[in-house]
Amino acid sequence: MTATTQDHAHHEAEPTGLKRWLVTTNHKDIGSMYLLFSLAMFLVGGAMALVIRAELFQPGLQVVDPYFFNQMTTMHALVMIFGAVMPAFTGLANWMIPLMVGAPDMALPRMNNWSFWLLPFGFAILLSTLFMPGGGPAGGWTMYPPLMLQTGTAFPFVIFAIHVLGISSIMGSINVIATILNMRAPGMTLMKMPLFVWTWLITAYLMIAVMPVLAGAITMLLTDQYFGTTFFSAAGGGDPVLYQHIFWFFGHPEVYILILPAFGIISTIIPTFARKPLFGYSSMVYATASIAFLSFIVWAHHMFTVGMPVAGVLFFMYATMLIAVPTGVKVFNWVATMWRGAMTFETPMLFALAFVFLFTIGGFSGLMLAIAPADFQYHDTYFVVAHFHYVLVTGAVFAILAAAYYWLPKWTGHMYNERLGQWHFWLSVIFVNVLFFPQHFLGLAGMPRRIPDYSVQFADWNMISSIGGFGFGFAQLIFVYLLWQCIRGGQKAEARAWEGAEGLEWEVPSPAPHHTFDTPPVIR
Repeated sequence: MTATTQDHAHHEAEPTGLKRWLVTTNHKDIGSMYLLFSLAMFLVGGAMALVIRAELFQPGLQVVDPYFFNQMTTMHALVMIFGAVMPAFTGLANWMIPLMVGAPDMALPRMNNWSFWLLPFGFAILLSTLFMPGGGPAGGWTMYPPLMLQTGTAFPFVIFAIHVLGISSIMGSINVIATILNMRAPGMTLMKMPLFVWTWLITAYLMIAVMPVLAGAITMLLTDQYFGTTFFSAAGGGDPVLYQHIFWFFGHPEVYILILPAFGIISTIIPTFARKPLFGYSSMVYATASIAFLSFIVWAHHMFTVGMPVAGVLFFMYATMLIAVPTGVKVFNWVATMWRGAMTFETPMLFALAFVFLFTIGGFSGLMLAIAPADFQYHDTYFVVAHFHYVLVTGAVFAILAAAYYWLPKWTGHMYNERLGQWHFWLSVIFVNVLFFPQHFLGLAGMPRRIPDYSVQFADWNMISSIGGFGFGFAQLIFVYLLWQCIRGGQKAEARAWEGAEGLEWEVPSPAPHHTFDTPPVIR
């Protein structure tokens, strides 16, 4: 008895101030740090995007020199993928998975702290490369040789930074899997888990499978540069296309790592505001697993123009089209959930609806890119840029924003300002389309990606796109202000902040206490 009491007393005496954040093993603190770090990186990556759009506002070279422009396109992608979207989903996983499965904390709390603190150091190294002799990486986020091997002093630092970020992701994933498989409340079978938990379980397996592949590819680049190997150099019997195969074997599952947790978020929000249970729960689980499996066998659709044998092209073309089936199942289920529901349109629901509509547009343009002969026209044009930004901005980022609005009352104990939330939504959704929709036309007209200057025939749409970019960028400042306001105070939130909300996280008070579920709830 005494041992337990002492243990509990020790548990309560948590450090305060800076030390609390440095040494914390509490899943809520770590989740908050991930989310704030992700917001900071979102703003840094966004500033880089604005440099790109400022340069492309008119033809001719206006703002930055071409080499710096290429550093911006490369760093923008690396910061947004590894610094904004992935840490945001990891932060949501840290905060919500233990609450959703009725666990007191993550399974491996110390590793959790370590996996977060690797991130700021990894990004400090990555961003510092911009100030090194020769500048930062400028070979695109894909880092294709031989172009990437022309990076100056920064080269080994970029490789090391990406290794650090990869280690952080793998540790976070191991933690998620251990938590979900071992720490669910009694009675919560796998098929009773919330879909957000399911999508994260599958995402975590994807990450563990593909992060080492990226590590291998960039290590081979490193040895080519400094140790005399010739993996990717034709002069020594290697092949630069080999790098593309290895990179995309990581890169294609990676895009699903960036979107599957978003599917989980949308599958949580739509039933709440439609006040109906999710239509086809088990089909959603199987669809997510199918997408994850298929993501491993479609990588070379990024490489239709490298000169693969026809049999290879056909295989990758049909396999890619197959992914449309489970994705279509998901979209159908979301729409069926809303059908004849008693819907209300608070900010989280608005972002979820925009997600369903705009993500589907991104999916359709992806199907166009899957058609190999057509892809010869689309490849490396702005059409591809439009496609993946519809998937990653109106997909992943909108889902993260929806989640933030949905769970803010649970995190802070205050309701956010609904009017500001609606302003943020409408400005975002209008400007994001002004920003990315014209890029489809530019791509179809033949404008290549990653160029700082372009033919005058592309001027009008680029100007419109840039106006959309600045509008979208500044609309996000409303979100930052709203967040600050909500953390500081506001209307007190109920334990169940939303009328139709289901799930264990709504059984604990708002804000969620520092320690929850000391005795696990029983699921009936």
